[in-house]
Amino acid sequence: MANTSRRGFLKKGMFGLAALPLGMGVLTSQSFAATLPPLSEDAPNAKALNYVKNSADAADHPAHKPDSVCENCMFWQPDTQGCTLFQGFSVEPTGWCQSWVQRPG
Repeated sequence: MANTSRRGFLKKGMFGLAALPLGMGVLTSQSFAATLPPLSEDAPNAKALNYVKNSADAADHPAHKPDSVCENCMFWQPDTQGCTLFQGFSVEPTGWCQSWVQRPG
């Protein structure tokens, strides 16, 4: 009887391992990006870091540089269009905040 339950456990485990790549294909980064709500400029954390959806709108900020946008920032996550500073939200690739740091490379 113990062998029967162990055999069943192993069969189910092997099926689960075989199905894993199929499940991962469904959960692509695009799926996650589509579910992230856009960050509002009025959100408290966005206001704290002076986030704007268009980098040109921050041209008068002392920390702003002409070529600084979310898309070339080290905190930008291209696979989800998110930012590590604004967890759970997508940000505009052309956006900017005062924490912008040039992406290495």
